[in-house]
Amino acid sequence: MIKPLVAGNWKMNGIAKSATQIINLNDGISGRSANCDVLICPPSTLIMAFSNMLKDSPIMLGGQDCHKNETGAHTGDIAPEMLSDAGAQYVIVGHSERRMDHKERDKDVCEKAQAGWRAGLKVILCVGELNGERSADLTLNVIERQLKNSIPEGSTPENLIIAYEPVWAIGTGLTPTTKDVEQVHSFIRNYLISSLGAEKGSNIKILYGGSVKPNNAKELMSVPNVNGALVGGASLKAEDFAQIIAAYE
Repeated sequence: MIKPLVAGNWKMNGIAKSATQIINLNDGISGRSANCDVLICPPSTLIMAFSNMLKDSPIMLGGQDCHKNETGAHTGDIAPEMLSDAGAQYVIVGHSERRMDHKERDKDVCEKAQAGWRAGLKVILCVGELNGERSADLTLNVIERQLKNSIPEGSTPENLIIAYEPVWAIGTGLTPTTKDVEQVHSFIRNYLISSLGAEKGSNIKILYGGSVKPNNAKELMSVPNVNGALVGGASLKAEDFAQIIAAYE
């Protein structure tokens, strides 16, 4: 049995007063049965403060990106060791906004994943197709290429999570059909089994992301091989995020 994970990616949102959302979320889920793990990935400026607030909370923290190096002349970047030092336990790599805005290649994503492991972080590795690729019926080709070139050797259920985020659905309010989601997640599961072996490949979490909302979470989370969600905008409001978590109650 794979314990699901519901992760919130705050992206470039949140300042110190956003702590009220974390407090409200913690209050909202306290006392509920722990049928899923809960993760928030705020801006790196907030990780240490949130970590201090969440010492006795089941809510975990992660970074949204990291550099491949531990130190160096890389102005504006953040090393995975810095994330870990601030209190993070996870890091997201390969998000489509990094791949597009910063021209990150599969090779870069692979190196960042390895760096996350070096710092003791669990890696959420994102894959997903553009709208044009989807229209050209290239979704599975794109996913296979990203998986093949982004997943490092040594991947296990303990250090790697895959997140499928159709790029055309992120922040648009559009979502693929449950049949579409099932097809892609099944493809990813079979790829993991064939490349990593049945034991490892069958137990790596595969999250779905892309306009996950309280009103569609239960349906999406019930799709075979969907082991949780990577949530964007809806994770910024404690009430909305708590309702998504409630899909597993």
